[in-house]
Amino acid sequence: MTFMANLPPTAELQQKDAAHHLHPFTDTAELNAKGARVITRADGVYLHDSDGKKYLDGMAGLWCVNVGYGRNEIMEAAMRQMQQLPYYNTFFQTTHPPVIALSEKLTSLAPPHINHVFFAGSGSEANDTVFRMVRHYWATLGKPEKQVIIGRKNGYHGSTVAATSLGGMTAMHKQGGLPIPGVTHIDQPYWYGEGGDMDPDEFGLMRARQLEAEIDRIGEDKVAAFIAEPIQGAGGVVIPPESYWPEIQRICDERDILLVADEVICGFGRTGKWFGSDTYGIKPDLMTIAKGLSSGYLPIAGVLVSDRVAEGLAEGGEFYHGYTYSGHPVACAAALTNLEILEGEGIVEGVHDRAAPYLAEKWSQLGDHPLIGEARSKGLVAALELTPDKAARAPFAAAKGTAGLICREHCFNSGLVMRHVGDTMIISPPLVISNSEIDELVTKAEQALDLALAELKARDLLK
Repeated sequence: MTFMANLPPTAELQQKDAAHHLHPFTDTAELNAKGARVITRADGVYLHDSDGKKYLDGMAGLWCVNVGYGRNEIMEAAMRQMQQLPYYNTFFQTTHPPVIALSEKLTSLAPPHINHVFFAGSGSEANDTVFRMVRHYWATLGKPEKQVIIGRKNGYHGSTVAATSLGGMTAMHKQGGLPIPGVTHIDQPYWYGEGGDMDPDEFGLMRARQLEAEIDRIGEDKVAAFIAEPIQGAGGVVIPPESYWPEIQRICDERDILLVADEVICGFGRTGKWFGSDTYGIKPDLMTIAKGLSSGYLPIAGVLVSDRVAEGLAEGGEFYHGYTYSGHPVACAAALTNLEILEGEGIVEGVHDRAAPYLAEKWSQLGDHPLIGEARSKGLVAALELTPDKAARAPFAAAKGTAGLICREHCFNSGLVMRHVGDTMIISPPLVISNSEIDELVTKAEQALDLALAELKARDLLK
C-alpha cells in the first residue's frame, strides 16, 4: 500500500488492524469491537484521520512531538544520512560522525557536570540501562552490595521488565509478578490526591523525607540510587510542591545515593527549561532522555552520565551492555536537527516566556468549571482533576476512571486529543503551540467538560 494515496475506507483499515495489530496498553477485544481511530496525516499541532476529522493534538503524540508535525528539516536530514550511512553499530571500538555530533551537542545542553551519553532506542531501554549502570558503578567502586534502587509509587519509567519494576504502577506490577527484587517504592508528592489539608510545602517535605526513612530501613550501604521524574507524566501530571526536590537532593547528597532524573517527558523544553532538572535546580548523577530528543520523528533515547559516574565506570573495564541501535546514525541525524530547531528558533525560551504563562492563565480558568477540583500546570504540561464535589475533592459514584473516560471521549468528539489518567485529564501539547491555538485547546476542553458533566448527571454519577 502506498503511503497516502488511495487509502481504503476506514472500516476496511480498522478490520485489517484488528486482524493483525496488537496495540500497546490496550484492551484488544474492546478496541476491535469499537474500531481504532486511523490517523493519516499531521501538520503543526494538528492531526487528521481517515474520515477527514481534524484534531488539535493536546498530547504532542505521546508527550514527544515538541517541534510540531511536518518539519521538513528533520525529514531531509534523515534522508541525507540514509543515503550516506543508513546504519552502522557503535560496538567493536567503532563510531560515526552523527553519534559524535549528537553526543557533543547533548552534553553542551546538559548541566555542566554531565559530559557523557549512552544511547538507547527508547525511554524504557534508557531506564533499563540505568538499572544496570548504577549497580555496575558501585561494584567498580568496591561496593557491590549497593544494589537497591528506590522509585516512587505511581511513577512511570517504561514497560520493559526492569523499567516497569522501577516504576510504581500497581496494575503493571500485577502482570508478570513484578517488581523484580532489589526495587522498592516510596509515596508520590501528589498534593491534590494525597495531601489532604496539609500545607503543600509541608507535604512536599514529608514525602521527600520518606526517601530518608526508606534508606534507613534498607541500609545506606545497600541503596544504589533513587529514580524519579521531575514531574510525573503518565501518573497524572503530578507537579511536586516546591519544597520537594531540594530535600530529595539534600538526602541523596548526604547519604551518597545516586540521583536519577527520568527526563523522558520533561526534557527538551517541556517545563520551560532544557530539562526538568534545570527547572527544579537539582543535580542528577544520571538523566534518562527520549521523546523530545527527536520530537518523535525517529526512535532514539539515552542516558546522560555525570562525570562522577563516567569516571567510576571507566575503572570497571568492559560494561557488558548495549543495543543494536545504540546511536543509530539516521536517528542521531534526526535528533541533532531537532535540537538545532529547538535552539535556533528559541522554542525552549518561548515556552518559558510566552506559551507557559499564557497556558497557565487560560488553564487556571478551567478551575472554575463545576466539574474541576484543581487545574494545574507547569511549563507546557497540565492537568484537570475531575470531581463531583470541589470542596471535598470527592471521587465519583463509579469505578475510578469512568468519569475520565467519558470526558476523554467528548474531547475526541470535540476535536481535541486530551488523555485521562483515572479521573485526571492531562495535556502536553507541542512546544510550538501558538496563543490562538492555546485558546482553541482550552475552548475545546471546556466544551468537553460541559458535555461530560451533562452525561455524568444523566447517568446519576455525580455523587
